[in-house]
Amino acid sequence: MGAGAAWQHQTVLLAEAIEALVTCTDGIYVDGTFGRGGHARALLEKLAPAARLIAFDKDPEAVAAATSIVDVRFTIRHASFASMREEMRALGVTYVHGVLLDLGVSSPQLDDPERGFSFRHDGPLDMRMDPTRGESVADFLARADERLLSQVIRDYGEERFALQIAKAIVARRQGGQSIRTTRQLAELVAREVKTREPGQDPATRTFQALRIFVNAELEELEHGLNAAIEVLAPGGRLAVISFHSLEDRIVKTTIARESRAAVDRRAPFAPPVRALRLRALGRFRPGAAEIAANPRARSALLRVAERVAA
Repeated sequence: MGAGAAWQHQTVLLAEAIEALVTCTDGIYVDGTFGRGGHARALLEKLAPAARLIAFDKDPEAVAAATSIVDVRFTIRHASFASMREEMRALGVTYVHGVLLDLGVSSPQLDDPERGFSFRHDGPLDMRMDPTRGESVADFLARADERLLSQVIRDYGEERFALQIAKAIVARRQGGQSIRTTRQLAELVAREVKTREPGQDPATRTFQALRIFVNAELEELEHGLNAAIEVLAPGGRLAVISFHSLEDRIVKTTIARESRAAVDRRAPFAPPVRALRLRALGRFRPGAAEIAANPRARSALLRVAERVAA
């Protein structure tokens, strides 16, 4: 379904993210995950006429949706936030005053069966953030061996039944029945997962794992965080909203690492071998009212840090 479709998206931690991010209303800001523009529109309302907002998204539908924003301060780039350093250079921008990353999948992506992100709707098993590039989940399942399948589902989904699921996928494939739809995969996983937390679908962890893998989400997050730190001006803010422990662990570890200087223990009085680059400012979770209005917000966590002078 195209960008004009009526998929709705409720932006998570909107007020908290904008309040934490904006320290200079006439500065340059980056929305690294445009989605359907909830954060971008709120940022534009907050920013002064001389400000600038540069947004990124890998999803062509999100980029198309961004054309509805008619504002000379706004620019959208069809690219991953991991490439923001190079994209900034192409735009003639050296430093920015804030970078916002809202990780995970947007509601329009989840709710559109044609995108294949959700086990709640039957559709093609795709899950690519950018359907014009890379390998779909269906194609990955058609080629991966048992060892790789098990590793991906275990490492990216924290699924304790990963080996059983991998064996079942390979056995089905060897029997001449490839897995091409979300329902086929969800039903296979449900047969292999013997126990699950109350209220959680058996397929939740497997779908998460495969989505993260085909989109290289964790690798892009690591590259993107480093790029963000490098383009932030002193005093600029980094605000990251994550939705599961794998993402948050990377964000937390990066902020912690960059919030302390590295020294050579063999020469304790020498200058640091890596300068302190960030100062952690805090973490925020949605309130009860937001979770009640938008259950997808329940796992969200916002971490904020500030770039310090080199």
